[in-house]
Amino acid sequence: MFGIGMTEMILIAALALIILGPKKLPDLARSLGKGFAEFKRATNDLKSTIDLEIKAEDDRHNKEVMAQNEQKISKNADEVLSPLEPDKETIPEDSTTVKEPESAEVIMTEKLPGDADKDAEIKHNV
Repeated sequence: MFGIGMTEMILIAALALIILGPKKLPDLARSLGKGFAEFKRATNDLKSTIDLEIKAEDDRHNKEVMAQNEQKISKNADEVLSPLEPDKETIPEDSTTVKEPESAEVIMTEKLPGDADKDAEIKHNV
């Protein structure tokens, strides 16, 4: 610990005992212990505060990145989908547009011009 071996620690303890005496040595040890405990508590509090701030900053950054990504996704989706959705202005309203029949019965009763020729040919062969 701190590059001090066992013999150096015994020497320092013996000098402290000689200089301070046996009555004041326990008080000194107690106050040093309290000082070290307070220092450790303060460093742990500082460390936890820094960790909380880092976590809060990461959360804020992640929210910003997610918001930017959502904007990019919606913008890209709009760009991709816009060619698929025809504009009402680009669709001409003239006679070339195909109108859907009103019902399936209309489709079944209509005959094509080629159908009449086929019917006549069938009657002729019979």
